[in-house]
Amino acid sequence: MKKQQAKDMVSRYVQGKATPEERELLDKWFYQNLDNNTYKPDPKSLEKNDGEITKHLMKHIGAHQNKAKTIRLWTRIAAAASILIFLSFGAFFLLRNNNQQEQIAKNQIYNIAPGTNNAILTLANGKTIVLNNSQKGLLAKQGASAINKSANGELVYQQRTNSETPIAEIAYNSITIPRGAEYQVVVLPDGSKVWINAASSLRYPTAFAGNERKVELTGEAYFEVVHNPAMPFRIVTSSQTVEVLGTHFNINAYNDEPAVKTTLLEGKVKITATADNVVRYLLPGQQAELNSSAFTVNATETDKAIAWKNGRFMFQNDNIQYIMRIISRWYNVDVEYSGQIPTDNFGGGVSRFKNVSEVLNELQLTGGVHFQIEGRKIIVSK
Repeated sequence: MKKQQAKDMVSRYVQGKATPEERELLDKWFYQNLDNNTYKPDPKSLEKNDGEITKHLMKHIGAHQNKAKTIRLWTRIAAAASILIFLSFGAFFLLRNNNQQEQIAKNQIYNIAPGTNNAILTLANGKTIVLNNSQKGLLAKQGASAINKSANGELVYQQRTNSETPIAEIAYNSITIPRGAEYQVVVLPDGSKVWINAASSLRYPTAFAGNERKVELTGEAYFEVVHNPAMPFRIVTSSQTVEVLGTHFNINAYNDEPAVKTTLLEGKVKITATADNVVRYLLPGQQAELNSSAFTVNATETDKAIAWKNGRFMFQNDNIQYIMRIISRWYNVDVEYSGQIPTDNFGGGVSRFKNVSEVLNELQLTGGVHFQIEGRKIIVSK
């Protein structure tokens, strides 16, 4: 809508010549922008003239005028003021609201839904099963174990007690989570549970044997390991090995993150760096951070580390690049930076089951960053 069109509409409104659609549009603007929504004019009066507007404006404008003026002069001043105010600000707000509606409509066209519970299971023989599409019940028999999908969608490995397959002949499976997905929960042969985040994978045996339980992780996962002192549980990533007897912890080991972060909620953890065999121990409430130059342990807010598992985004003084890496994985979008990268840090929490535009809007309201959605690409600017 052009400025002159908005002015013409306001003029018709004041003269009582506006169409019902125009009156409705202007009424909405008037209610939203005048006197903090406390003024509710009579629609019938507004259809005929600007008398109700005049009375309202007299209350606010008249108090600042010379009280010696006559009522007739007041009416003229207020009526003129009402028209001037509408003509001066009406076009601005109409144009602004129109632009906002256009932007909302554009974002809705390209709006991107949150991730889903999905994964691809790869069996020892190379066969793949898309778990989101698979039926409940028995999926396959692997080595000494049967693989079932439970009624609530969990992937459950159960060792077959009467299996003719020797435990020594262990098969390996892997579960891969694409971008825009997660999987909750995988129940391993020993009963340990694993929640796996987007763009991650876990490789594991279909039955645990010998003197250890070992799995391999890429990306991020939360573990609840069944206690077994005789058979330590080890999680191997590209840069470290985490050893536990039985505990709850989260490992963030994405290749595009500057450090591997291991956060302990319960029990005790031993971490060994692959490069130099340096060892660190964790107690509940601590986080180990391993990068190319340091291996540190610090107290941390564990809620942030497992927010993803609980359906939340949680940020605490985080930069926009870290945040956009998380959004990129969960919404399966590409991220591009235009001009100078925003330097503000952000904090707060929001459900990660909102559409991406809702999450981006929460960040954009801070005033430190701007987003533009183009298909499945998000453009970030200062």
